[in-house]
Formats: sequence, C-alpha cells, structure tokens
Amino acid sequence: MTACYLFPLALTASPQAEEGEAVRLAGGLVYASRFALVEREGGRITARRRFSVPELRAALPDLPPEAREQWDNLRRAHAPLQFGQRTVRLDQPQVMGILNVTPDSFSDGGEFLDRPDVASAHAAAMLEAGAAIIDIGGESTRPGAPAVWEGEEIKRVIPIVERVAAMGAAISLDTRRPVVMEAAIAAGAHLFNDVSALRHDPRSAELAANTGVPVVLMHAPGEGEDLHADAGYGNVVLEVFDWLAARRDAAIEAGIAREKIVLDPGIGFGKTLAENLALMNALPLFHALGQPLLLGASRKRMIGALSNEAPADKRLGGSLTLALRALEAGAQIVRVHDVAETVQALRVWRGLRDAALTDFTLLPA
Repeated sequence: MTACYLFPLALTASPQAEEGEAVRLAGGLVYASRFALVEREGGRITARRRFSVPELRAALPDLPPEAREQWDNLRRAHAPLQFGQRTVRLDQPQVMGILNVTPDSFSDGGEFLDRPDVASAHAAAMLEAGAAIIDIGGESTRPGAPAVWEGEEIKRVIPIVERVAAMGAAISLDTRRPVVMEAAIAAGAHLFNDVSALRHDPRSAELAANTGVPVVLMHAPGEGEDLHADAGYGNVVLEVFDWLAARRDAAIEAGIAREKIVLDPGIGFGKTLAENLALMNALPLFHALGQPLLLGASRKRMIGALSNEAPADKRLGGSLTLALRALEAGAQIVRVHDVAETVQALRVWRGLRDAALTDFTLLPA
C-alpha cells in the first residue's frame, strides 16, 4: 500500500514575499511556498515530486485523496483552546511553562517537591513572564525513572493545581493516569497532557471524551512503564507521522472532539540525537495531520550532546534555539522551563514577523 506525505519545503515570513504564491500554515504566522509530495511503499520512499503553490493547486485533482486531505489540513486554522474562563489562541504561538513536582525529573527534580509555597511562587513568576499555560507534572518521564503510584502522584500535584487554579491560570496536567487527571480536573486543571497518548490506561480516552478537556497526544515508542523502550525506526519522521495520525484517529473514534486534540512528536522519547534532529527539521510536515502542534525540547539531552555535554541547567541557549525552530515551523505551543527568556525571544520573533508583512523589496504602488 502506498502512503503519501505533503511536506512544506520552503517557508517564508509573508505571502507578499512570494507575490501571493504562498499559503498560510495552520492559520498561524508562517507561510509555505513550495511543497514536496513524498510517496512511500513497504517502508521505502518510491517517489518525490516538488510543486509551487500554483502547480500544486493545478495537480490536486489527480493526486491521491490522502494528499488532498493533507493539503486541506496544512491550511486548517485552529480554534482557540478554552481553559475555564481563559482562552488560549492558536493563531499565534504560545508558551507553556513547566512545573515539575517530582524528586527525580532530569532538570529540576526536587526543586519544588513538598514545597508548595516555592512551587506556587514559581508558577506565578512564569505567568507574570508571559506563560499562557502552566504544565504541572508529578512523575518523571526521563529514561530509567521509576513509575509512581497514582496515590503518590495525586498527593504531589493536587495541592499545586489548587494553588495555581486560584491564580486564574490555564493549567495542563502532565500525567498518563486517568485517576490523577480526574482529581486534577476537580481541583481546577484544564488540559490532559498524556505522554502515552492515552495508551497507558484504557480509561483515559473515556475520561477525556466525557469531560471534554483538551488532550495532548505525544509520540513515545514504549507501550509499558518505559516509554523510551522498543525504539527502532526505518524513517523516524514518517513513522512518527503515521503513529500520531493513528492516535489522533483513535482519540476521535473514542469520542474526543477533533478540535480538542493537540499533537506532540515527542522529542527525546526513544529517539537518538540524529532522529531528534530529523524531527526538528521536519516539523512543518506535521501540520498535515490537521491538529495544533506542541513541541517540548527544553533542556533536553540532545542539547547537551551538541554542546560538550552541558548539564541540564546550562542549556538555555540550545533550548531557545529549538524553541525558535518550532516557531519558524509554525508550532502553536512550546513547552519550556525558561519562560521569561522564551517569551522575550517569541516577542522579538513576532515583531520580525509583523514587520515582514511590509516587504521592502516590492515595487511601490
């Protein structure tokens, strides 16, 4: 069976730069002017054709239905996410701030565990710095981290969820356990950020469907306690794409509204440095899935691998580089530790984008 993938090859800061021959990706601030249609059969790429926007529009009637669906998905504008009384728009990139209430997370393990005053002060600082969402987690998902009993996870996260909810914040809970998520929703959480993409517990999809909360489905190769296990890719980009498409479809079949589904390619989860870099370079392709994209690469091991093994707390430069790469690719949400620095980078990037709408190379009217 032949599969096809419509990949935005050439991105531009404004449609004017291409005299209108560029399309807006995912209703955001990034435009694409050239595309590659890649065909794959039996795990092997069998064809690759390139198109300008006019050429692609002319060729669409003769392309496979899958390619036409991806063309529509690439241009799909995403409705805002509703978090209680707060609305998070997806026509511009947003920052999600990380708050780990764990003893063993790779970057900040133990910093906020059993210190609710410190944790809530950190959340307040991230909100003041410009975070649109606070992502609270009570279990480390780094390689080799032990699983956490759901009762212990609830004990860690619920007091912080309650405090952050009292601030009026949009709250995401980073968990793969529906019992924990259910308790968090009751305490004021709004988004189910599941690193297992609703596979860890069959009740997760039912909870998300019944409560109507948005969900983040992240790619990870492992199906058991170790999400990093069972990795092995022939083509990491296309296989992660297919996997996320299958999880999106499974979520919709389970009754989760399509507009409530966000996808995450899972940088660092069961992937080598080369595979992570390939995914980062291919991020625009994932808009062809038709869902908002979340990118979480902050302080991850790939940065250390490329910077003389810098420790996690010395990876700000690399984290900002990857966050900006995500913005350039049109990702809607970047999940980060260093909120103030990322928000500043985002605002400067946004200023450049706004300025690009006036193209200095065009002839005067």
